[in-house]
Amino acid sequence: MSPHTDFGATLESQTETYLGKLTECTDLLPTVLTAYADGEEYAATTTQIEEIESECDQLRRDITASIANADSQEIGLLNTPINLNQSALLDFYKQLDVVANHTERIAQELGMVQPEPANDSYDQLQEMAALIVEMTDVLSDVVARFITGLARNKSTETLVAEIEQIRTLESRCDIARNEVIATAFESDLAQPLVYRELAVLFDELANTIEDLTDRITVISSDEPGIVTEGDPDSSA
Repeated sequence: MSPHTDFGATLESQTETYLGKLTECTDLLPTVLTAYADGEEYAATTTQIEEIESECDQLRRDITASIANADSQEIGLLNTPINLNQSALLDFYKQLDVVANHTERIAQELGMVQPEPANDSYDQLQEMAALIVEMTDVLSDVVARFITGLARNKSTETLVAEIEQIRTLESRCDIARNEVIATAFESDLAQPLVYRELAVLFDELANTIEDLTDRITVISSDEPGIVTEGDPDSSA
């Protein structure tokens, strides 16, 4: 085990590496949809997503093992917030990995259900994919700064605007989901249930990302250096 003062820095570094892979994974969602719609070899992109998801799994296991196997003495007094939130952080990283898992599932389902691509519902699925990419980019920044706030006792991180941005994007995903389903059933598409299934999968992914910000808010509630909610008494 590294010296006490290095535990937080190691966790920050591990998390940064993981987040890089996670964003790389979701960034491929619009790519796989476009390749499928254009009649290109989308299976290669699906394989790439699967490989990155496996890397995310291993990186996440390394992080959770590091946290789970460290006692309070190994973590050190400088990283007391990590020690106090050890169990919550283990759950947090496991939930974070669900983002990669859902991304992989969407790519695989696309190949299995074979939707008709040239229609408004498919265009709206592509809109949802773009929103997921944006949400993950913001989430990556939020998570990195959240861990920094825990790892550095004197650090102050204000995440209010970014968390609100994720909530707004999730609401836009809800609207797009409804449009995908409604358009599919109102049109003469032969596979409306296929579009419903894909839209629900995208929506589950968006909900998972938003849920992660809720978890950050809960964990941060006892950490004065991490601000996740605006002052309700402040004027607009």
